[in-house]
Amino acid sequence: MLAGARILEKDSFGPKVYALNNGEILKIFRRKRMFSSTLLRPSSQRFYDNAVGLSALGIPTVTPLACYRLDDARRTAVRYQPLLGDTLSDRLRHSPEQWRDILPSLARFINQLHARGVYFRSLHAGNIVITANGEYGLIDVADMRLRRKPLSKALIRRNREHFEKYARKEQLPLEPGALWTACERGQAISLPAGL
Repeated sequence: MLAGARILEKDSFGPKVYALNNGEILKIFRRKRMFSSTLLRPSSQRFYDNAVGLSALGIPTVTPLACYRLDDARRTAVRYQPLLGDTLSDRLRHSPEQWRDILPSLARFINQLHARGVYFRSLHAGNIVITANGEYGLIDVADMRLRRKPLSKALIRRNREHFEKYARKEQLPLEPGALWTACERGQAISLPAGL
């Protein structure tokens, strides 16, 4: 499977993400502690299940294909088709003036996530994709919980703090205060029946 694959991301332990020859992605997860909850439900399976759950909610995301246990007992992997588009962080780095135009639709998207019970602890501009048809979607979805009811104010606050921390670290031309104001103004959104 890895013949001719290109390494997209690696750390001190080795490659983490491969681009395969057929356009698919293989993402490797390493269990950091000997005993953890990932023994029962590996991060690769969480990634797979979360992608399936987001798709069921109508939220664009990657298309999971298969999970694997690797020869090293601490490592698992997931193979998937990527969500095509630009990350929000790339878009803003190349065209910072787009922030004002993006703001209303981004606020609506984040409100939909919160209203549909999507608690994404890694919600930041690097994990939000703008697709070719202008929809917002999510990638790198292992660090997520899908709840049956809208998020509490405390969880929404945590999402906001993480988003702002990432924006500061990456020096993105974001004005988080403006984003949250837009989110609050548009809090009342209509959801599809059954959600």
